[in-house]
Amino acid sequence: MEKDVLNALRKSWSIQSSSKWSVDSPAKGQCGVTSLVVQDILGGEIRKTFLEEGWHFYNIINGERKDFSEEQFPYLIDYQDIDSNRVEAFQDTNDSQYRYLKTQVYKLLGKAEN
Repeated sequence: MEKDVLNALRKSWSIQSSSKWSVDSPAKGQCGVTSLVVQDILGGEIRKTFLEEGWHFYNIINGERKDFSEEQFPYLIDYQDIDSNRVEAFQDTNDSQYRYLKTQVYKLLGKAEN
């Protein structure tokens, strides 16, 4: 299921899901919105790590770190696994971007939105 979610995310990331998106780096700026949609689908917790670019959000699912947007960085991340939540992750996105990404991913997965 995680692989299916990652494939759906990669097909869905666009300028409509992050203003930092580019053809060269589709995952750029997608961490907050992605962590929210991943939590909607797979559950788990949201964590964050501070990087040069600012806060980076990702998920902990069944005790394992899952960073679906890590490919945006050209270096290995030194994860700090700081507790976070939906409110903090949402500060990295907006309702329009979140709704767009969630709708696209759910459509590709053949799931009904909850």
